[in-house]
Amino acid sequence: MNQKQYSTLMDVLSAIPDPRKARGKRHAWAILLTLLAAGLASGQQTAHAIAQWVKLHADQLRTALPNLTRLPSESTLLRTLRQIDVTILEAAVASLTHPQTAAEYASSRVVTPCGTILQAQAVDGKAVRGATACGTPTHLVSLVQHGRGVPLLQAAVAQKRSEITAVPALLAGRDLTDTIITMDALLTQRAFAQQLVDQHAYYLMIVKANQPHLRDDLALFFDLPAIQADQEHWDRVTTVTRAHGRLETRMLECTTADCAWLGWPGATHVARRSCERQVLRTGKTSRTVTYGITNLPVAETSAALLETLWRGHWTIESGTHYVRDVTLGEDGNHMHTGHAPEVLAALRNGLLALWRRAGWTNIADAVRATSASVAAALTFIGVAGL
Repeated sequence: MNQKQYSTLMDVLSAIPDPRKARGKRHAWAILLTLLAAGLASGQQTAHAIAQWVKLHADQLRTALPNLTRLPSESTLLRTLRQIDVTILEAAVASLTHPQTAAEYASSRVVTPCGTILQAQAVDGKAVRGATACGTPTHLVSLVQHGRGVPLLQAAVAQKRSEITAVPALLAGRDLTDTIITMDALLTQRAFAQQLVDQHAYYLMIVKANQPHLRDDLALFFDLPAIQADQEHWDRVTTVTRAHGRLETRMLECTTADCAWLGWPGATHVARRSCERQVLRTGKTSRTVTYGITNLPVAETSAALLETLWRGHWTIESGTHYVRDVTLGEDGNHMHTGHAPEVLAALRNGLLALWRRAGWTNIADAVRATSASVAAALTFIGVAGL
């Protein structure tokens, strides 16, 4: 497939080939894809809901879509979802979600102490719980832009495999120059760190209790007194926020220390982040300590930068996974056969990118605006002439 850049969801759908045999076709392939996309944009979360939406708005849809002669049934829409080539769809959606404006590029930009501009991106996995509950484990991995919270790449984890193998495959061959990749503890693996170094990327890897030996090694850097002769560089930053009935105090310390002793590919700094949370109503306090490793150059690193990246990583949870699960109903959708769960997730990623591009920060509000009329939904996905 060519690598042209798409600007509407209809551009994406036009790249999806019709896999059906010529005999017995009752509906145009483009019409079926259009109805699925417009239904999703209108807040319909299942094939049943989309089929009902089509029936309720049949007159308006026939006026807007002259090629719509017969109304597709729920079973027809389900078959369509299962027949879509998910590999082609994911590649086309990636062309749509890739930053296309200066503002979109700027949303994930971080500036190092030396003035170098880096693009911050997060990788993480997500279970599609609705499909998994029906007996078909579906797990997706994504590369998400910090700040904007829009997936740039997505792929399914193969059955009986894990994120540890899926994420490196997702990023393989991608140009990661001037990019810093953040990840949670599961992906903190030496082989993956080496791959990122080989791809000219920077990384910030989190270390938790799932790797107790590595965690204990990192703790030594902070628990033992520094040796003056080693000329270690230390930095520290403290931030305090008050929101949602909680007072949070976070302190991040980082040091160059003797990172070569760890044997970790490219490592230049280790970091310790302490977070104390106090529930204001009850006064109950909790404290967590996590560690991290990065290969950012010594002159390009500060505690403040690492804290920004650490917090920015959770864009993937609050700005992407939560929106898809709750606002767009991904977790409650029980369609599970074939590639239907991944197809729906890819289409939701495309819609999310378009809503963000249109300036919406509250996606629930965006869905309500798009669902105000059939014309609004069709115009939003890029149907011409409305």
